Amino acid sequence: MSELEQLSERLQAAFSEAIEKVEIAFHELAIIVKSDQMLATCQSLRDDFGFEQLIDVAGVDYLHYGATEWATDEASSEGFSRGVKPETAGRFTFHDAPGEYQHEGPRFAVAYQLLSIANNQRLRVKTFCQDDDLPVVDSVVDIWSSANWYEREAFDLFGIVFKGHPDMRRLLTDYGFVGHPFRKDFPLVGNVEMRYDPEQKRVIYQPVSIEPRVLVPRVIRAQAGESDDA
Repeated sequence: MSELEQLSERLQAAFSEAIEKVEIAFHELAIIVKSDQMLATCQSLRDDFGFEQLIDVAGVDYLHYGATEWATDEASSEGFSRGVKPETAGRFTFHDAPGEYQHEGPRFAVAYQLLSIANNQRLRVKTFCQDDDLPVVDSVVDIWSSANWYEREAFDLFGIVFKGHPDMRRLLTDYGFVGHPFRKDFPLVGNVEMRYDPEQKRVIYQPVSIEPRVLVPRVIRAQAGESDDA
């Protein structure tokens, strides 16, 4: 039995009521924990399992999970038009994504990357926000102080609220920014643009003036006389 498998069994025995799923893939161990038991689980992971360091906290948006704007097996080979004409074969917007690609269950999740220096082990912990309209999870700042700015970043970019955070403010976007730019339904070009107005002698906001488009992906084609399998 590998070291990861041993750790997996220990975690499942200790958190049998809290863990929803355990997965070992690509030599990494990941667990999904119920949101209402995250704090107690994280406290024990630090105190009893030696995961004294929080490396990262990341928000996840599963809206249209697995969808792609390019059905490459059927896409047109007409070049530039594929990037600017939504009706072109092979392209669709995420709002029109096929239903089978949509994620089942809560839309938002939070992933925590933990490190045990003493045991030379890593662990990914994920929990799902139960309310898609107002995604909320408990803050782990009191357990790992490094979570402070990570949680603010996830709040800013995904709109995930961390209950109990001491300073839940935006971190990366501008003052007065509307929306959360890492959400899958946020337009790639944004909603507003800013410029300096010489008459008003200040920076102003205005509606986006560029047309939304998708860049044409690079396609590697076989050389003349070669098959696609070469």
